[in-house]
Amino acid sequence: MLTGKNVVVGVTGGIAAYKACELVRLFVKAGASVRVVMTEHAKEFVSPLTFETLSGKQVYSDNFNKAWEIGHISLQNFADLTVIAPATANIIGKMACGIADDLLSTTVMAMTTPVLIAPAMNSGMWRNKATEANMETLKSRGVFVVGPASGELACGITDVGRMAEPIEIFEKAKKILIAKRDFEGKTVLVTAGPTREKLDPVRFLTNRSTGKMGYAIAEAARDRGAKVELVTGPVNLPEPSGICVTRVESTQDMFSAVTELAKCADVVIQAAAPADFTPETVKDQKIKKTGDSMTLTLVSTPDIAKHLGTVKREGQVLVAFAAETENVTENAQGKRIRKNADLIVANDVTKPGAGFGTDTNVVSVLSEEGMTEYPRMSKKDVADKILDHVERVFTCNTRK
Repeated sequence: MLTGKNVVVGVTGGIAAYKACELVRLFVKAGASVRVVMTEHAKEFVSPLTFETLSGKQVYSDNFNKAWEIGHISLQNFADLTVIAPATANIIGKMACGIADDLLSTTVMAMTTPVLIAPAMNSGMWRNKATEANMETLKSRGVFVVGPASGELACGITDVGRMAEPIEIFEKAKKILIAKRDFEGKTVLVTAGPTREKLDPVRFLTNRSTGKMGYAIAEAARDRGAKVELVTGPVNLPEPSGICVTRVESTQDMFSAVTELAKCADVVIQAAAPADFTPETVKDQKIKKTGDSMTLTLVSTPDIAKHLGTVKREGQVLVAFAAETENVTENAQGKRIRKNADLIVANDVTKPGAGFGTDTNVVSVLSEEGMTEYPRMSKKDVADKILDHVERVFTCNTRK
């Protein structure tokens, strides 16, 4: 499946270095050509001969090899993907700060192709403010990350810091290597999660959206080459790497952020679940319980999708969502027309595997031409199906 793909595997000096042997084996078994770069400390854990035997190629560790070939330049020209596993706090810090004092750090700095790191370190090092800042820097530059996982660490404690398993790293790398790049040059704006409408300093109104679908779409668009802007309500999800994230609280906040960002977007995918109503007044102090009931007066919030449909530029693609509990197709089609959306993604949230908070979804995609129904699948796969439909809209617009 990876025949013709070239992978550089960087191995640093952590106890998890032995797991990199299995990772190299997986790449070779899948048909990839592999070059291994080891730091001097990595050699203390695994012999270079082991990697030479598994890859069938010499191991790189010096800036110059035989015939004075410049190591980091030859590897830069070779690699379709660089994977660093394990990625210690040391190499993460070097990458973030632009330090190139050995072959691996020099090679990574020279790379113009994707880089994937699998962090592995003591939990205290992982939670250190310097490591956290370095990771944020790398993510903002588009470096892909897998792990770390939780479990028993080399120091004897059970906590976060274990390197992801080789098969997980391999699957992530495979997805990067064979991903479509049909959205290169396009800007995709995605909204995700719920909004919160403040009632008093303690309470707010919200819904059950977790943001998983919107985040999956944002990551899929990034992997297909797009520049991605993600506007997200309050969610409990890690910030995706290589994506510009704007965090908002209320529907009005989301409306303001989205209307501004949409001016430069080729695609707008409104996957968020903004509140339709907000309290007419917000109390400055906590509302005290004074009886057995309380009456709230609610007023409408801005209709983000409808506004986007009103101001949609020629050639811009608008995708809306319809989470329904009855008459799904009819309600979704009516919403598509009212919002002037090119596509609407409809799902019955009462179906098993299609509700809020799940890792799967069951959707239908409706357009002017008709409807396509999909069986239950992961939200990552649903995201790619949605982007396939968006790409077809672009193709149709080009032909007109």
